[in-house]
Amino acid sequence: MPKLRHLEERRAMIAACRDMNRLGINQGTSGNISVRVDGGFLVTPTGVPYDKLAPELMVLMTADGRFKGDVLPSSEWRFHRDILARRPDANAVVHCHAMFSTTLAILHKEIPPIHYMIAAAGGPSIRCAPYATYGTQELSDHALAALEDRKACLLANHGMIALGPTLARAMWLAVEVETLAAQYWRALQAGKPKLLSAAEIATVMGKFGSYGQQPKLKPGPKRRR
Repeated sequence: MPKLRHLEERRAMIAACRDMNRLGINQGTSGNISVRVDGGFLVTPTGVPYDKLAPELMVLMTADGRFKGDVLPSSEWRFHRDILARRPDANAVVHCHAMFSTTLAILHKEIPPIHYMIAAAGGPSIRCAPYATYGTQELSDHALAALEDRKACLLANHGMIALGPTLARAMWLAVEVETLAAQYWRALQAGKPKLLSAAEIATVMGKFGSYGQQPKLKPGPKRRR
């Protein structure tokens, strides 16, 4: 039996799928994940419960949408393919039906600059793409437009997409987007939220360039034995 390619990536995708439900940003098998690999990308299979996922069930697809084997890819493979083709800065795509993000998407509301963390998604807003039937090229086209110069978007009456240079980073951003959506929804219940200026978001985006980076520690003196 031939050795399974991209085993590390496949295992990471399974762990991320289970984390989506554990973290409360997805329910059931509604979410899907893709990761760029040599020769194309891996995407989660359609309709398989997350506790039944196995490395060999991750579907290896080419850039033109072809795949081999009997396991069918996620019905949303088109926007995964198109995003990875259009965005060289993204090596992973996370799609989920997070509760507050989807609630705002049902209202066709984008998330405005209610908090400086919105800059993590690449700009002063998280856009909401127009509605289109799931799995269609039309939905993929809408998602690409909403993701222009952004790392996340909402999908009207559907859910949310987050991108990242790594799968871990895409997952982190998905959680941040859902947190922002929850904050915005709750603020709307109390009144009209106060928004940050475009200039402030630009400042924060500049600061994010070094966010979380620790300085390299100089080696200390050698201890005598």
